[in-house]
Amino acid sequence: MSRAQCIVYRGKRILMVKHRHAGEEWWCLPGGRIEADETPEQAALRELWEECRVQGRVVRPTSVVTFTPDDLYYTYLIEIGAQAVSLGIDPELEENQILVDIAWMGLNELTERDRAFLWTAGLLTIPEFSEEI
Repeated sequence: MSRAQCIVYRGKRILMVKHRHAGEEWWCLPGGRIEADETPEQAALRELWEECRVQGRVVRPTSVVTFTPDDLYYTYLIEIGAQAVSLGIDPELEENQILVDIAWMGLNELTERDRAFLWTAGLLTIPEFSEEI
């Protein structure tokens, strides 16, 4: 199952969504499963709307990570302008929502595990963040 996700940032803060499932919590980029009838870019923008309630514009891809031939993670740098974000829902999990928070976060606010996830997503291809490292 392939996934598409978004890197959205303002200054040196990244838009992150907090998940809670089976007693675990983690922050990740807005994103989710690519549907059969959509491109990875379309999936990234749809997921951004579902989870953060904003419309975006794809600036460029930042990474594609291949776990297996059928399991790829596509990440895109997305521009949302000055839109205000708000916590949306995961429509696939209407009864048991796992999305619990949304925030603009600095790298120092994230766990090492969550930061490692951002490196594979291509965060270092964005000058503001590569300079910070």
